[in-house]
Amino acid sequence: MTKGITLSVLASVLFALLYYYASLMQPLNGEVVFGWRMLLTMPCVALFLLYSGDWKLVTDLFAEMKSRPLLWLGLPLSAALLGVQLWIFMWAPINGRGLPVSLGYFMMPLVLVLIGRFLYQERPTRLQWAAVAFAAVGVTNEVWHAGGVSWETLVVAIGYPAYFVWRRWLGSDHLGGLWCDMLLMIPVAAWFVLSVDTPFAAFGERPILWLLVLGLGMISALALVCYILASRQLPFSLFGLLSYVEPVLLVVVSLVLGETIKAAEWPTYIAIWLAVGLLVLEGVKQLLTFKRYPFDGNPPS
Repeated sequence: MTKGITLSVLASVLFALLYYYASLMQPLNGEVVFGWRMLLTMPCVALFLLYSGDWKLVTDLFAEMKSRPLLWLGLPLSAALLGVQLWIFMWAPINGRGLPVSLGYFMMPLVLVLIGRFLYQERPTRLQWAAVAFAAVGVTNEVWHAGGVSWETLVVAIGYPAYFVWRRWLGSDHLGGLWCDMLLMIPVAAWFVLSVDTPFAAFGERPILWLLVLGLGMISALALVCYILASRQLPFSLFGLLSYVEPVLLVVVSLVLGETIKAAEWPTYIAIWLAVGLLVLEGVKQLLTFKRYPFDGNPPS
C-alpha cells in the first residue's frame, strides 16, 4: 500500500513537472515538444512491456485484428483521441493556457459520473449527484461571464472520457492498446518534429535542448511507468482519489508560469473544487467500507 501511494504521488509530481518542463524548451513550439515526447516515450514503454511480461497484450491485439477488421479503423481513432490529449498537455503551458486545461482535468471525473449513469446505467450516489450539481453551477458561471467554457477545458473534460469509452467498446483498454495508440501516433509526431523549417536549427542555437529533449522522454516514460505500477498495487478507490493530486499540481504550475485566475472565474473554480471534494469524500467512504468488509464488497444495510 505504501509503495503504491508513493508511486501514485510520484507519477502526479512527474506529470506536473512535465507540464512545467515544456516551458523550458523554447523556442520549440507545443507541436514540436509533443512530437519529441512521443518519439522518445514510445520505445521506453515498449521496453517496460517486455520487462513486465505485458508484451503479450500487444501481440494478442495484433492477432485479433485478423478476425476483427473493425480494429483497423477503431485503433487509429483511439490513437487520435489520445494524441489530442497528449498534444494539448504540452501545448497549453507554453501558450499560457495551463489553467483552462487543469480545469478540464478537474471536470473530467464529473463527466465520467454522468457517462456511467446514462451510458452504462450505473447509479451515482447522492454525493456524486451533489458533485455534479456543484459542477453545473461552475459551468453556468463560466458561460455567464465568459460566454462559454473554453475549448481547452472542453477538449480535456469531454475528450478523455470519449477516449475511455471508445477503448472499452473496442476492447483495447489495456497496456497493449495504449502502446498501439502511441505507435500509431509516431508518424504524426515525426511530422511535427520535421515539418518546421530547419527543424534542428534551434538545437544549434541552444545546444542544451538536446539534453532537455532526452529529459523530456525520460520524465514522460518514468511518470507513465509509475502510474501503471501504482494502479496495480492500490485499491481502485484509493487510486482514484490520488489521481486528484495531478490537477491540483497543474494549477500550481500554471500560476508559477504567470497565469492568473480572474475575479469572475473564482466562482467557477470554487464550485468545481467543491464538486471534486465531494467525490473525494465519496471515495474515502468507499475505501473505509472496503477496509471494514474486505471479503465482501456488499456490507449489510
